[in-house]
Amino acid sequence: MTDTIEMLKERLKDKGYKLTPQRRAVLDIIVNNQGEHLSTEEIYDQVRVGCPEIGLATVYRTLQLLDELSILCKLNLEDGCVRYELNTHEDDHQHHHLICNNCGKVIEVVGDLLEPLENEIESNYGFKILDHKVKFFGLCNECKDSCND
Repeated sequence: MTDTIEMLKERLKDKGYKLTPQRRAVLDIIVNNQGEHLSTEEIYDQVRVGCPEIGLATVYRTLQLLDELSILCKLNLEDGCVRYELNTHEDDHQHHHLICNNCGKVIEVVGDLLEPLENEIESNYGFKILDHKVKFFGLCNECKDSCND
């Protein structure tokens, strides 16, 4: 975790910002919960445990800044709230997500499955693709199995 925080500290510094205690507290929660896709309120609730004086507005501003600096990715998983995850590779495409319609579980798909399609689109249409976002909706293993009972 220390290496990740140091890398993020350098990214902030390179863009003219400091890693304030409030930013550090927010980043610690996100780094410690990688893969969890936390909402602003969930991040706020966890940050307040170790930093009770922090305000919700500070968490919102911090998340907005970290998103603008491409340190975080903002996700809309169609559940009515914005969620965040760490962007460890600034130049990479976002990964794909599998979202369970029953329990709301979010599973990350490893690897960029659309690279061959992107190459074909770029070749056929002369269109330079910069990024894409793909979400698959269905039932996770647990929910699928419980529906078959």
